[in-house]
Amino acid sequence: MANFLKADPQVVPRIVDEMEREGYSVIKGFLTEEQLEAARKHVNHEVARHDHEYFALQGQDAVKGSIFEEMSVSPQVMDLFQQIYQAGVGQPPRSPDIFPALRCLQGKTGKRESYYFHYDAAALTALIPLVTPTEGRYCGDFIFFPNLRRIRSNLYFNILEKAVMQNTLSQKLITFAVKRGWLKPVKIKIVPGNAYFFWGYRSLHANEPCDPKALRSTVLLHYGEPHSRENLASRLFLGWNFRRARLSNERTTRKDGG
Repeated sequence: MANFLKADPQVVPRIVDEMEREGYSVIKGFLTEEQLEAARKHVNHEVARHDHEYFALQGQDAVKGSIFEEMSVSPQVMDLFQQIYQAGVGQPPRSPDIFPALRCLQGKTGKRESYYFHYDAAALTALIPLVTPTEGRYCGDFIFFPNLRRIRSNLYFNILEKAVMQNTLSQKLITFAVKRGWLKPVKIKIVPGNAYFFWGYRSLHANEPCDPKALRSTVLLHYGEPHSRENLASRLFLGWNFRRARLSNERTTRKDGG
């Protein structure tokens, strides 16, 4: 198993402080060159399987045998996330598990995934870029409104809040306001190999459009869901999110892996 960055007692307070004050914090060089190369090799394999169109692989089973699975079960990474979560939330998470999601924007289907503003189910999110466009107008920059809400003690209020913000009409209105400059999200020019930490549960976030001819690939590590997945309403809402990802994947022609 690969060795990843260990938790530094001096780094964790800095990360939490920056996430509260600025909305996000960066660990530069979170992945070594060798780890980044291994990640890109797996990405290229999946890109070919998905006919150079958009796809999202969610959960450890979906990335089994890859560096992304190693990342999500690494003791070093799990310890780092646990310390950040504990310092920021003030209590241990319900589960120590890290939920990975490999996401690739490319082709015509990738363009449809831009400006999808949403809140994550997990409190803490790390965005790790693997491949990013560097030229042209459409680079798929990360945009977000940091820390708009607190962690809700009531699951149903959380679901209602997400339903209000993530429905089609709200998405169109937010996107229109952002394009007109009426709403000004924080924009981050992400760099491959760095890790960008933010409170995904509390921050409304999305990405700008990516050139269909380019590739934008990221892995997201989600940690610390405040609400139990055993609740029926929670399972239904999570099921909707997985169905959305599955339908997006099914828009592409999948090729047999080899």
